[in-house]
Amino acid sequence: MSALLAAGVDPAIQALLDDLVETHRPASPVGRLPDSIPHLADVDPHAFGIAVASVDGTIASAGDAETPFSIQSISKLFSLALALGKDPQERLWERVLREPSGTAFNSLVQLEAEAGIPRNPFINAGALVVTDFLVELLGDAAGSVVGFLRDLSGSSRLAVDENAAQAELTKSSRNRALANFLAGFGNLHNPVESVLEHYVRHCSITMSCRELARAGLFLANGGEGRPGGASVLPAAQTKRINSVLLTCGMYDAAGEFAYRVGLPGKSGVGGGILAVVPGRYTVCVWSPGLDAKGNSVAGTAALAELTARTGWSIF
Repeated sequence: MSALLAAGVDPAIQALLDDLVETHRPASPVGRLPDSIPHLADVDPHAFGIAVASVDGTIASAGDAETPFSIQSISKLFSLALALGKDPQERLWERVLREPSGTAFNSLVQLEAEAGIPRNPFINAGALVVTDFLVELLGDAAGSVVGFLRDLSGSSRLAVDENAAQAELTKSSRNRALANFLAGFGNLHNPVESVLEHYVRHCSITMSCRELARAGLFLANGGEGRPGGASVLPAAQTKRINSVLLTCGMYDAAGEFAYRVGLPGKSGVGGGILAVVPGRYTVCVWSPGLDAKGNSVAGTAALAELTARTGWSIF
């Protein structure tokens, strides 16, 4: 943490984060590491980091908060925000819904039953549609998401882990099947392999808790980005993204997360969770061990304790 940022950090928040790390860092492995994504199986199962970014620009962090990790499905939040920012008519919502899925994030059954219209943009099928939309609008969808995240976080080092992306692409049979279903229903406008590659590449961006917390600040600040930066989205669109995060951001565990934590949030199978305290903060926590729904075990527990102790829940 820089001296400049440290000087403005609320000591009570810093003390709380230090306590959460001590309490929730796994002493022994918890949950599971995903076996379907090769590079995630090698991550230290004891890792734990947490960062809180305030709308005033200060950031408090503890543990492994500066260690880059694969953001995986957290990228779906930023690809959606980027697409909506380029789509004032909101045509995207003609191709993807805003409803909880109630099934696994990579369900084929639901997509076929609902004629190729994904339930929401945070399940894999929905994120493939958003990626296809970005390919149409911008050409290089993955590169555009990288650039967007660099701008939001102020970190020029952000990049796709290309080796991880290529390894993941070889294990993408289920996502390839989803993309072919979408194409078969006319809801994918670009070649399947091109869309799939862009999707896997933006999921393979690596970021730290501090970088992700800073990047998500516009969600806590009515669409305004970092202090002194340009507006990211209109307040109305930001509100809508937060509402979809609350109901859909944790897959079919969104209800449980709302019950335990009480914040809009987005998880990734890399072990990260980005949560939003509207009007005040963004919180990013990372710990690799996952529960059966694909969400960080220690990360969820830490966020539940954080909102219980601070009253930051929206309920």
